Amino acid sequence: MATVAPLLTRRLSRLQSLALQARYVRVIAKTEFKLKYADSALGYVWSLIKPLVYFAVLLAVFGSFFKLNTVFADYPIYLLIGIVMYTFFADAAGMTMLSFVVRASLLAKLAFPRVVIPLSATTVATLTFLINLSAVAGFIAWYRIVPNVGWLLLPILLLEFYVFTFGIALILATLFVRFRDVGQVWELVALLLFYVTPIIYPVSYLPADARPIALLNPLAQVIQDVRRVILHRAPEGTIVTAPDVLGQWGRVYPIAITLLVLGVAWLLYKREEPWLAERI
Repeated sequence: MATVAPLLTRRLSRLQSLALQARYVRVIAKTEFKLKYADSALGYVWSLIKPLVYFAVLLAVFGSFFKLNTVFADYPIYLLIGIVMYTFFADAAGMTMLSFVVRASLLAKLAFPRVVIPLSATTVATLTFLINLSAVAGFIAWYRIVPNVGWLLLPILLLEFYVFTFGIALILATLFVRFRDVGQVWELVALLLFYVTPIIYPVSYLPADARPIALLNPLAQVIQDVRRVILHRAPEGTIVTAPDVLGQWGRVYPIAITLLVLGVAWLLYKREEPWLAERI
């Protein structure tokens, strides 16, 4: 009993600490989300307008002019899923990259786990992402796609997607404190990722040698898996996923990369955490 009591006390203290951190994340994220649209006439509607405008332009150019909508009937939903997911990734990474610097006064005045700041930023992006999913749901209903049991995998895939996004975002946020050039580099990398990731085009349009490289990217792997799950009625071979190219264990490699990114992000953050406020 003497050894059990301290153990229970430590675990209770840890749970209370996690609950407090979760409250910090919720309060900061809620405030940031409201401020984001505070002076806007259309408010939260802007969350939908941005991806839908991208979608309309890209569908007109690549769907009509390049005839990608002839690949299969559900190509508009295929495209919209890619745009909405990439928009979340880019917005979350971009917002989080600036988060420590933007919240410099908070870091200097209050003592709390600094990781709350990037978690709050990605939470704001997640709220926007949930709003954007309503557009995807609308198209799914319009195209009369009937959910099946495979849709139960979507929360797991989206969790992997968030973990990868948060890992990249935390690395950017930590590095940006010391190296402001990271912002310019990321702007270029984000643009390149949009085109090298199969967001607009099917993976089958890539050269055979490039497909394994493309699907090692967790961003591409998750987007393709989500498309395969939702568009289950698409003709076989239309939506190529990691196992189709990398073999039976093909999905393990992007997941391993995701965990590696998160591990590197955490180690980098823990190394820089004590001096974040001083270096801003």
